[in-house]
Amino acid sequence: MQWLYLAIGIILEVLGTICMKKAEGFTKLVPSILVFVLYGLALACLVLVLKKMGEISVVYAIWASAGTALIAVIGMIWFKEPVTPVKIASIFLIVLGILGLELF
Repeated sequence: MQWLYLAIGIILEVLGTICMKKAEGFTKLVPSILVFVLYGLALACLVLVLKKMGEISVVYAIWASAGTALIAVIGMIWFKEPVTPVKIASIFLIVLGILGLELF
């Protein structure tokens, strides 16, 4: 169950970050409110995961790095940010780091 909470927390954090972009410096009401709601729910999921998994260093590293990798991909696809070999290689390294933390 903790892996489901972790996945939900990552998705909520990514959605909160997308709303941050859409909030345009907190000038748009709905996305601004959603930033706080989604991040609050994401952190609640993280708390539930930590209750069962225990290792904050691994849990937080997976949560933060998976969110970072997803946001980078979303930025390139949805927000038309430049796709460069360095970005692709960096995302690949983030994913390798997540796998390394989980497997070893």
